[in-house]
Amino acid sequence: MDTFTLDGSVPAALFSGPGRTEIGGNHTDHQHGHALCGSVDLDMLGCAAPSGRNVIRIQSEGYPLLEVNLDSLLPREEEKNTTTALIRGMAAKVQELGYPLAGFDAYVTSNVLSGSGLSSSAAYETLLGNILNYFCCGGALDAVEIAKIGQYAENIYFGKPCGLLDQMGSSVGGAVAIDFADPANPVVEQVDYDFACSGHTLCIVDTGSNHGDLTDDYADITREMGAVAAYFQKKVLREVPEGEIYKNFLALRKECGDRAVLRAMHFYEDDRRAVLETQALKVGDFDRFLFLVNQSGLSSELLLQNVWSPSAPQAQAVSVALNLGRQLLGGAGAIRVHGGGFGGTIQAFVPNDMLDGFKAGMERAVGEGKCHTLRVRPQGGCVVAG
Repeated sequence: MDTFTLDGSVPAALFSGPGRTEIGGNHTDHQHGHALCGSVDLDMLGCAAPSGRNVIRIQSEGYPLLEVNLDSLLPREEEKNTTTALIRGMAAKVQELGYPLAGFDAYVTSNVLSGSGLSSSAAYETLLGNILNYFCCGGALDAVEIAKIGQYAENIYFGKPCGLLDQMGSSVGGAVAIDFADPANPVVEQVDYDFACSGHTLCIVDTGSNHGDLTDDYADITREMGAVAAYFQKKVLREVPEGEIYKNFLALRKECGDRAVLRAMHFYEDDRRAVLETQALKVGDFDRFLFLVNQSGLSSELLLQNVWSPSAPQAQAVSVALNLGRQLLGGAGAIRVHGGGFGGTIQAFVPNDMLDGFKAGMERAVGEGKCHTLRVRPQGGCVVAG
């Protein structure tokens, strides 16, 4: 590519931050459990170059110009739940790690579907992390560290108490198995499996439901699982032996409430499933993998209860799409809620010979162009050219 400069010294570079799909382990990461995820072939692309000014300026296609002055990097209450907060937070963390910041200008375009459960926010954080790494850190940050910086910005500056799954899935690339027993040093393993050879197509279906304003619903899951752990003087469920839940079942129901207990049960079951799904892919047992994905989907609906928001019980588009999808699949493939849940999308692994019928049936119900076929891409966040 032709290069250009804004300050006459360092050429521009092109960066990519992919969307991610959660494959196994629904809401297990924040309880220090296991998860399985993958980057997909939709991404954010950003062309950036140093500006010679102490300001980060980012123009995203279709959105207003964002500016963050690097002289002031403390969290700002008025920026909560904004992209500006993510920029400020990531820059602050890079500075805290001891790297000198430098201003840059960037133009960003994206085909990661906003509110799709493919985590456009993690793609943005991965993109920004790679830009900061390139211009400010000399490439010293690895993919895991970039993911942690994104999570920090989202937790502290944006105000969303998310785990690390979204950022890891985008930053690391390929199918990725993660053990969050020590979140500061998660065990990350790329899984050698070619989904293109499975005879199935990965579909993400936009149900048309609102994926925004759900921070409280997400926070309730973390809070309620944490309340069960706190009953045993622990911070997260990974630290509590599963057997203790059943020994103290009645007391937990009284102390924490039934929904919290059900959500704790989901954690242990889906934590195991994420490990078993990884093992199934390693040995090429895709039928076993599909069975586990279906079981995960049922657990999310019945135990985790993240397929519709209690604040709007009349809106249950995810539940409608899941049950329609099961009818269309007729027992084949697999289907589950995708990502954080409550609104947004569902995920399905559809046999290739059923794909046209599945896509047509889903789009009759949720809208034309709402069923997206994707591939797991081997590359995570990266410098495309520089």
